[in-house]
Amino acid sequence: MPQLPPQLITVGDFYTRHAHVLQLSLVNGAHGFDRKIREPTINRPGLALSGFYNYFAKKRIQVLGSAEMSYLKSIPLREAIAKFRELCEQHVPCLVIARAGRLPKELLDVATSAGIAVFRTPAITMKFINAATIALEMDFAPRISIHGSMMDIMGVGTLICGASGIGKSECVLGLIERGYSLVSDDMTRFRAVEGRELIGTSPELTRYHMEVRGIGIINVSAIFGAGAIRMEKKLDLMVTLKDWQDMEEVDRIGLDQVYADILGIKVPEITIPVKVGRDLGRLIEVAALDCKLKSLGRNSAVEFNQRLLDSMKQPTSI
Repeated sequence: MPQLPPQLITVGDFYTRHAHVLQLSLVNGAHGFDRKIREPTINRPGLALSGFYNYFAKKRIQVLGSAEMSYLKSIPLREAIAKFRELCEQHVPCLVIARAGRLPKELLDVATSAGIAVFRTPAITMKFINAATIALEMDFAPRISIHGSMMDIMGVGTLICGASGIGKSECVLGLIERGYSLVSDDMTRFRAVEGRELIGTSPELTRYHMEVRGIGIINVSAIFGAGAIRMEKKLDLMVTLKDWQDMEEVDRIGLDQVYADILGIKVPEITIPVKVGRDLGRLIEVAALDCKLKSLGRNSAVEFNQRLLDSMKQPTSI
């Protein structure tokens, strides 16, 4: 499972992806759009403007709120220019003026000459910081690509893996015909969100399409409708298809749960033996529904085992 290299987020990427949601507008032209944002959080440079640069978080987006703007307006213009120039010389990625504030032209010229993009947003400072931090966390989330197809089966994000030619695409096609949604075919990309869940999606090039051996490439949304596809889904279950003859032992009870480790997150995993005549699509559907039942606190194997133990404790009648 090859882990993708760390995301390189530029100011231009950030603006293109999130300008609408964050209500960002560019003030001084496309300057410094190639600058890198190296940390997924926001900094307020109040202490820096006062001259204290120890532990200054220069790798982060800098936000000037009411406090910072009031301070710059309260000091002589010449002193404000000097302090603002010192801030811009720290090679910060970009500046955002919150609450629809306006930089004096002299300060804006300093940022422009330093090659730093300046944005405005009408949002309250803390609300902007919260929203921007969430957006950056998504951009910086660890990512990995896994060879497998992903489905949404009644709300259960299911990744179907197995050797080439084992029948993954046929299973996926059968599940789509039963009314479930395709997330990705053959190759699925995952990102770890806050180290607690994995979100799967399809590569942009192959989205909405899948390969069926003997037929070729098909457009799932065009054939089965828009309801047959999903842009992304949380991963809840990993199903591995394996040839019956290659399995040394088949779990017939299901008491011992096996987990796959993906980007440090444990995901329930089951292995289904493949044999001629087995309806793999139906088996995967049942596995996903059983996973959903377990998430509600009902474990059929544990309940049956307890019933068996209770029956063994009862005296037998002759």
